Parts: sequence; C-alpha cells; structure tokens
Amino acid sequence: MRIRLHEQAELDLEVGSDFYESRQSGIGDYFIDCLSSDIESLKIFAGTHSIKFGFYRMLSKRFPYSIYYEFVDRDIIIVGVFGDRQDPEMIQASLEKRKS
Repeated sequence: MRIRLHEQAELDLEVGSDFYESRQSGIGDYFIDCLSSDIESLKIFAGTHSIKFGFYRMLSKRFPYSIYYEFVDRDIIIVGVFGDRQDPEMIQASLEKRKS
C-alpha cells in the first residue's frame, strides 16, 4: 500500500508546524517528524482505527492531533490532519469538502 497526502492535508501539517514553531524554535520540525512517523505507521495499522466523520481517525502519539484517512483502491489517502482542540463542526465540514 502507498500512502498519499491530500493537498489540503499537506497544508494542515504546515499550519500545525507553524503554530508550534511560533511557540518555540525547533518544535515545528519535531511536530513534522512525529506526525510523519504516525502517518508511516499506517502501513502496518491502517484500517484498525475508529471511524469519525466518515473517515478513519488515528490519534497522534505525541501531539493533540488526529489524522483522518481513507482507502482509495490500494492507497491510503491522508485527507486531513487537525488539532483535537478545533471545533468538531469545522473539522467535519472541511473533511466533507475533501472526499474522494
């Protein structure tokens, strides 16, 4: 299986990185490293997570973020990466716009 990131999911990661980098230098890179590791773990654990808003939802190990993904053919598509403190209705609306 291949893992692909939706264009908007890449932007979600950038926004998260910028947020943490604004708090302390170097934490933005650490955020990207941790979330990238979480995403790579989907090669083993994809499909074992609960479904929320119509997508599989994996919780990040180190940051209060959720990774939403779906299967398209034989690929895992990362549809969104959202902070868990964001408004659930906003997350749901954003995800609905990104469905394959």
